[in-house]
Amino acid sequence: MFPQLGDKLQEIFKDLRGHGVISEANVDAALRQVRLALLEADVDFQVARRFVARVKEKALGETVLRSVTPGQQIVKIFHEELTALLGGDSAPLRLQGSGRILIVGLNGSGKTTSSAKLAGFLKKQGYFPTLVPCDLQRPAAIEQLVTLGKQIDVPVHAPEPNEKNVQRAVAAAVRSAGTPGATNIHIFDTAGRQEINEPLIQELKDLKEFLDPQETLLVVDAATGQQAVSVATHFNDALAITGIILTKLDGDARGGAALSMREVTRQPIKFAGTGEKLDQFEVFIPERLAGRILGMGDVVGLVEKAAEAVEAEDAARLERKLRTASFDFNDFLAQFKMMRRMGPLENILGMLPGMSNVQGLSVDEKQLKRTEAIVLSMTKEERTRPDILNARRRQRIARGSGCTVTEVNELLRRFDQMRKMMKSAGKMKKMMKQLQGLSR
Repeated sequence: MFPQLGDKLQEIFKDLRGHGVISEANVDAALRQVRLALLEADVDFQVARRFVARVKEKALGETVLRSVTPGQQIVKIFHEELTALLGGDSAPLRLQGSGRILIVGLNGSGKTTSSAKLAGFLKKQGYFPTLVPCDLQRPAAIEQLVTLGKQIDVPVHAPEPNEKNVQRAVAAAVRSAGTPGATNIHIFDTAGRQEINEPLIQELKDLKEFLDPQETLLVVDAATGQQAVSVATHFNDALAITGIILTKLDGDARGGAALSMREVTRQPIKFAGTGEKLDQFEVFIPERLAGRILGMGDVVGLVEKAAEAVEAEDAARLERKLRTASFDFNDFLAQFKMMRRMGPLENILGMLPGMSNVQGLSVDEKQLKRTEAIVLSMTKEERTRPDILNARRRQRIARGSGCTVTEVNELLRRFDQMRKMMKSAGKMKKMMKQLQGLSR
């Protein structure tokens, strides 16, 4: 998300930092470009105007203009204001013991999938969630939620067959026995429509009044631009939502909805969907997204992703393998799968400071899959002892992976180079220790 906006803003500030002395004219020219970049990214016009005005007021302060690095100071101000625009601090769920969460939104926004993702997230936090389908008009919606519940091992309280009364269905779900002595959370996946209409809003109002949930979360597709802002405004006016879940934040859309949502609704973005998989769901942290837009990366987020994906024991084993240069294709495959668990590699690279400025930053996912297919086509012995891979074995691996022998040879060549580098590094480390011993 935000590739074009991020590139334009970084270019604007790069030019601004190039000036040793900054005048009001320099600031005005830069912020004019910033406003255009925001509007092109589909940010609400009024939001963009007010945002630029706030940045300008602070940027033209005497302390900034007379500082040693005025360009850097303005970038700092912009980062702070962008963080504030996105909501400032992260907003946790307001759950006190067992509770109820009402999920609302239009069809196609990712409402049902987000309900399941939220259930999986809460389960990891130690809660005992139950999913409750409330769209009794579409049997497919109920079936989808049941399927997703099985994937994350979370119970789904489906309504009785032929039940068409939503309040009766949710009342039965609430009465159902949860885990005794545990913090039970009911997540209600409500009905949606292709567009907002009065019958939908009235049904949701009645349901909210009946349930009295602690949280009413609106699911919004981040790729829908200005329409998403309009949808959020209508839902907030009717239901007094307590937070927003932004889906498809991993897409390449312009992303103005994310930047407009907080200021227009005055409600925080609480979670973001960052991929199609059920574990690609995270707490929305404004400061980190602001840093990524401005090319500052998100090292903390990257470390957290790695900590979730890598077991300490696996990391220690890999370190020993690298140190002793005994790294083989079994280890290669294990690390490949670990990287996959962290999410799309292009997203991971984007979390590194400065990487968004690298031209042509992209990852060929098809090539990565071919590489994985080649390794999977090897026997366990071949992965452990790549030296035995003669011409006949390479031909078999090429056929099994759907690749060419040339591609197999190229992978083996690069792998061999990597192992030689490891051996050289190991020898250098040993030599340095010997030299240190002689110097004592």
